[in-house]
Order: sequence, then C-alpha cells, then structure tokens
Amino acid sequence: MSSTEATNEKPTTGGKTPKSNKPKPTGRKTGTKKAGETTHTRSSKAGLQFPVGRVHRHLREGRYAERIGAGAPVYLASVLEYLAAEILELAGNASRDNGKHRIVPRHIQLAIRNDEELNKLLHDVTIANGGVLPYIHNSLVPKKTKKGTESSSSQDF
Repeated sequence: MSSTEATNEKPTTGGKTPKSNKPKPTGRKTGTKKAGETTHTRSSKAGLQFPVGRVHRHLREGRYAERIGAGAPVYLASVLEYLAAEILELAGNASRDNGKHRIVPRHIQLAIRNDEELNKLLHDVTIANGGVLPYIHNSLVPKKTKKGTESSSSQDF
C-alpha cells in the first residue's frame, strides 16, 4: 500500500489545483432564460445600434448622479447614435467629393466645419490630422484685369 492510500489523500497534480466542472462566471445571470426563449438586449428593444447597457454602466460608474433612471441610458445612447450617424454621413459625402472610398480624419474635419450646427457643438474640438478649411482672404486674391479695355498708349504713335 502506498502512503496516499493509507492516509486517504488524493495525489497532488504538481501544485496545480484540479479543474472543477462548474462553469466560469461571466458576469451575466445564468439560468434565467427559459427553454426556447431568445434574449433581447435593451439596445434591440429600443431599435438602437449603440449599447444601452454599456452606457448605463458608464453613467453609474461615472458618479454623475446618485441614481440613474431606466430611460436615461436609452435616451443618451440614441442621441450618441444620431450624432455618430450624422457625422459619418457628412464625412462619407466629403470623401466621395474628394474621390476617395475611405473616410479619413480630414473628411471628418471638413464635415464638421462645413455644417453650422456641428461646428457650433464641436467648435473647441481639435481633430488630429484634420487640417483646416481652405480659405483665401479676398485681399490676397489677385485682381482680374479686363483685356481690351486697357488702352495701349505706348503702342500708339
């Protein structure tokens, strides 16, 4: 008989703990869904692409208020989604105007600065690699001279 059998001890696995058959907790409640039932996120219920749950978590962890209502993260996620869609649409138009298929920071800058309301909202925002709007002051533009109206007095004899 070996020493492990005599003392009713399990043999060690080299310092490693044996794996259990329990599922690892993922942070979500398990066993709450009934058979055949599909999960519906708050984003899908609201018809949004932006994550309502994540916005709610950031509102709670940000300590903006002692309590956060159920409708607040839905409303905030919908506003953020609208702003993102608006900027991306205008930036896509700017990229198409420049003959490009990919949106770069320059196109985002042009989209925001050419839109009056977005420019007012983001007037103090600096976009890296965005550049500036093309503008030449009128005093720097060379004046056009009309041909044929000038009298060529040096040629007249």
